[in-house]
Amino acid sequence: MRKKSSSSGSVRPLLLALASFPLFVAVARGDERASFGGAGHQAPAPVLTSSRGVVVSAAPEASQAGAEVLAAGGNAMDAALAAAFALAVVYPQAGNLAGGGFLVVRTPDGVVRALDFRETAPAGATREMFLGPDGRPVTGSSTETMLAVATPGSVRGYAEAHRLLGRLPWAKVVAPAERLAREGFVVPEGLSRDLEEERRLLTRWEETRRLLFPRGRPLAPGARLVQPELAETLARIGRDGPDALHRGEIAARIAAYVRAHGGVLAEGDLEGYAPVWRAPEEIRFGDLVVHTMPLPSSAGLVLRSVLGQLEVARGTGPFRPDAAGYHLLLEAERRAYADRNRWLGDADCVEVPLKELLAPGHLSRHGGSIDPGRATPSASVPGGLPREREETTHLSAATPDGFAVSLTTTLNGSFGNGAIVPGTGVLLNNEMDDFAAAPGTPNLYGLVQGSANAVRAGARPLSSMAPAIVERAGRPLLVVGSPGGSTIPTTVLQVLLRVAAGEDLASAVAAPRLHHQHTPDVVFFERGREASAVLEGLRRRGHVPRERGPIGKVHAVVFAPDGRLVGAADPRGYGASAAP
Repeated sequence: MRKKSSSSGSVRPLLLALASFPLFVAVARGDERASFGGAGHQAPAPVLTSSRGVVVSAAPEASQAGAEVLAAGGNAMDAALAAAFALAVVYPQAGNLAGGGFLVVRTPDGVVRALDFRETAPAGATREMFLGPDGRPVTGSSTETMLAVATPGSVRGYAEAHRLLGRLPWAKVVAPAERLAREGFVVPEGLSRDLEEERRLLTRWEETRRLLFPRGRPLAPGARLVQPELAETLARIGRDGPDALHRGEIAARIAAYVRAHGGVLAEGDLEGYAPVWRAPEEIRFGDLVVHTMPLPSSAGLVLRSVLGQLEVARGTGPFRPDAAGYHLLLEAERRAYADRNRWLGDADCVEVPLKELLAPGHLSRHGGSIDPGRATPSASVPGGLPREREETTHLSAATPDGFAVSLTTTLNGSFGNGAIVPGTGVLLNNEMDDFAAAPGTPNLYGLVQGSANAVRAGARPLSSMAPAIVERAGRPLLVVGSPGGSTIPTTVLQVLLRVAAGEDLASAVAAPRLHHQHTPDVVFFERGREASAVLEGLRRRGHVPRERGPIGKVHAVVFAPDGRLVGAADPRGYGASAAP
């Protein structure tokens, strides 16, 4: 249900200013006041407009599965869950049955809820499980072995969301995914390329090699991938509900396979898993309200902290999308992520000082410590590195009656730990890597994390996943989210501010993005996007820009003033929108 925020008032004046000015709009100037890139340097995201409903996801087949369910009389929740199940078939990089995630939903009566179906550490997990005799993390143990497998939550989460808010029978929601697995789908170039990039991880496992690397090579673009074992698992889930995965034969197969290869996941972990409904974070600014996930997602803290600091640091003048404006934004991100990495964890298992971290005095000190002319070295701002992998996936679904679902799910790393359990078609996660392997001790990169996110049996690892629903004047405006590990909150914020400022969804989604996460002490910008004079202005202030691949892959829906829905899939990926 909705939750009032005691800290939301402090960011309101800043956001009123931001909402009236596009954050990253390109300006035709030759000095550092010119903005970084702009939508004109990237083809706008393809959009789909509908008066009946829209589903946007990372794969066309999954979006179409959601649209099919809408056409059959389903609501936005049914459509979102159908797309999520289909992603387990056609987007194995992150779509899953054995992963986890978060969901934010707004029903037509305006009630907003948040569902946590994040994976948990198995009962046999220990704080030292990834450490060698020298007390340091063992390379690959938390990502490529069976120790990396956390207790899955996706299927139980989807079933709980459907129980409360679905309309169609459960079997009809699962059916499109089962059909895709049984009949197969055409492998896109993006999937083939990702298989090649993860060849070393994937070919370590016999069943994965058999299915995805026929004759020793990754499935080629245009090949047809048929997954009969996964189809049978989905058929059982459709017939018997989530217990088909969490109890009985399939659960026994999964647990036995994990333990036979050195892991600790047991049948009791699968049977005992339960998703949790949580009070959503509510961040108000101007006439907008942003609903997103609370802990164990760090999204609420990062967004509140960045915006609160900017209010202090920038004074009363309007935000300007130039080097000076970006400098303040990046410095606020640096401090927010330092708090995130040092203090946050699963609040059900460890005390987290959220009240203190979001107190006006704390944000004032952070904001007041920002030098408007010079970057602060991250070594002077205590914190650590979030070890979060980036291959997550997000989908958005909405209908004109105001029903909206924002759902982000993950296996953690691309293709999880790479292992498909024989006889089930189920790809396993490596979510244990999201815990801090060695709190208080430098990891292999010389970086330190806080003990709040240490491995604890039954705990949920800290996440940056930030599914969000934005309202304006009590009506839905935007459904948004992204993959991207630690870049997710800043990605969502940038798209949100663009849309709030009146920019069309296509260009808001496609526009270049910047990111700072405290450690490493660099400003990330996207390879292939035009580096403008803003980057030079940031260098002069002491920032170190570092080129990298795409930052996020946003899949979003806007409620247009005329009552229609507009969906956009990020051109950084190969996703698509679909409508009934």
